[in-house]
Amino acid sequence: MKSCIDQGQLVPDDVISRLILTEMRNMDQSSWLLDGFPRTVVQAESLDNVFRVDTVINLDVPFQTIKQRLTSRWVHQPSGRVYNIDFNPPKIAGIDDVTGEPLTQRDDDTPDTVNRRLKAYENQTQPVLEYYRSKGVLETFSGTETNKIWPHVQAFLSKKLLAQNETVGEKA
Repeated sequence: MKSCIDQGQLVPDDVISRLILTEMRNMDQSSWLLDGFPRTVVQAESLDNVFRVDTVINLDVPFQTIKQRLTSRWVHQPSGRVYNIDFNPPKIAGIDDVTGEPLTQRDDDTPDTVNRRLKAYENQTQPVLEYYRSKGVLETFSGTETNKIWPHVQAFLSKKLLAQNETVGEKA
C-alpha cells in the first residue's frame, strides 16, 4: 500500500475494500462515518453489498486549495506533529518547535505526487458521486475553509440524526 501511495496511486479496490469492510464488520455500532471510502464505484458496490448507506457527504474543495495545503505540509515524524508553512508554520523554518529536530515532507505531499493523486481521485471519484447521487443519498458542501464548511455539515448531520432518532422512537 505504501508504494502505491508514494507513487501517487490509489490502493487497489479489492485490497482497500477487504480492509475497510473487515473492520466495519467488527464494529458494534450501527452508525459510522467513513472518510475517503469508497473512492470507486467498485468499492461503493462492495460497501452496498454489506451495509445500507443512507448519507454520503461530498466536500467540494477546489483542487488548487487542496494542492496548496498538502504541498505546504511538513511533519515531525517521531511525534506526528504537523505544520503548514501557510497557516501553522514552525517558529523556525524546517525545525520542530518542541524538540528542535528537523521536519520532513511526506513523499506523497510533493507537488508532482499531489497532482497525480488529485487526477486519480477526480477520475475515480466522479463516477462514485454520480452513483450515490442516483441513489438520492448524496449531499455536497462547497468551500475552501473548514471553519466555513463545517457549520453547514454539522447542521445537516444534526438534523439528519434528530430525524433518525425520532423515527426510532416512534417504532419503539
